[in-house]
Amino acid sequence: MDSKEFTVSNLSYALKNGRITSFEITRKIIENIREQEEKLNAYITRVPDEKVLSLAHKIDEKNTGRDNLSPLSGIPVAIKDNISVKGLPLTCASKILTGYTALYDATAIRKLKEKDAIVMGKTNLDEFAMGSTGEYSCFGPTKNPLDVHYVPGGSSSGSAAAVASNMAVYALGSDTGGSVRLPAFFTGTVGFKPTYGRISRYGLVAFASSLDQIGIITKSVMDSAIVFSEISGYDPLDSTSYEKNAFMLSELEEFAKQRFTIGVPVEYLNSGVDDKIQTYILDVIKRYEKSGYKIKEISLPHSKYAVPVYQVVSTSEASTNLSRYDGIRYGLRIKGNTPFELYQNTRAEGFGDEVKRRIMLGTFCLSSGYYDAYYARAQKVRRRIKNDFDRVFEDVDIIITPTSPTFPIKIGTKIKDPVSLYLLDVFTTTANLAGIPAIAIPGKEKLYGEFKGGFQILAPAFMEANLFKAGLFFENYLS
Repeated sequence: MDSKEFTVSNLSYALKNGRITSFEITRKIIENIREQEEKLNAYITRVPDEKVLSLAHKIDEKNTGRDNLSPLSGIPVAIKDNISVKGLPLTCASKILTGYTALYDATAIRKLKEKDAIVMGKTNLDEFAMGSTGEYSCFGPTKNPLDVHYVPGGSSSGSAAAVASNMAVYALGSDTGGSVRLPAFFTGTVGFKPTYGRISRYGLVAFASSLDQIGIITKSVMDSAIVFSEISGYDPLDSTSYEKNAFMLSELEEFAKQRFTIGVPVEYLNSGVDDKIQTYILDVIKRYEKSGYKIKEISLPHSKYAVPVYQVVSTSEASTNLSRYDGIRYGLRIKGNTPFELYQNTRAEGFGDEVKRRIMLGTFCLSSGYYDAYYARAQKVRRRIKNDFDRVFEDVDIIITPTSPTFPIKIGTKIKDPVSLYLLDVFTTTANLAGIPAIAIPGKEKLYGEFKGGFQILAPAFMEANLFKAGLFFENYLS
């Protein structure tokens, strides 16, 4: 089997039927890493080859003759390096965590290990997940496997690049304002963000706690659904965890027979969107319509405020969450004559420019005299954004939008213009602000060099099944 065909669903079937072994799969992934990692810079930390091969061999021995295998058993996965994996360095792509090794597994990682998934290593990202291009890493930028001169998107840049280049079968990332969906669009993969609280955040390093979610990057919609079914569910270690039942794959049965009403927001298709992307989205909507889906024009009037609201809320929460990195308890320590100098020296040396920028902005928004004018007001507008979605979801089942207003940009061209990079998240931040699930789905048509078309689907909270059903229908019948 060619590694281009390495999907969770394909490999799970082949493993259960004895057509391939976990050892063979893992060895092929290692070969791909050796061939491509140097030019792509997708991984920060690798589990030693001999260790993952030994684990794969043990899994093969254990699984012999078993019919009730987990669909993730023996399949290699890459993990974004802001998710805790016991015994591996946890860097968040920042100098300030130099020398720190994770002491425990995140809940999502524990569940993967219980299913006998094989962790290949930790992937590159924008420092502390703050970025949209993968360039803000102390380990250097990740390159796009489709064209190494272009960014792969961020902040889950390494995870997306690893999956797109067959250096992992699937990967976990994090999504605070689009950090799984944007790199998925840029690399031609599937990027899924669940409803807030559906996947435990325990063990995910906090950026903006009310927005952060662990997300999944795969090669197909079904793979995303499979992984989601295995790692979602209530977790007593996460106070924001959803207390009802986890998502079940049985919810996707007979997806081809179901037709949804699709909402098309008038505000999302405008002059700010690349013409080719806009034309592609309209074509996708027509394909659904011809297949029996109903199309309804909707309005999300407060979405135009999503980027500024996101920046105020996320930076405010980040300034609080990142205050713990002081050089005292763990990570980098730059000495000073007084405790204040130690803090100052450590944070000045340890944090990159983008992280400092966001900390300062967030601290300003929370400061006395400005809290009501910025943070409190942003939260009020956030509520209006959520209310807009609640209102339109009374009439539609899903919403289709662009994932990004533009195709990938060349590495280094926008690095000194952070505001323009913030605007790459204009279509993705609303899902995080409203706490609803979203998925970025690639098309097959190349529209810009090696880069394909793609679109985003949004659904009501806890209705991930709608995303997967509509996405599976597109993959199987419309793409």
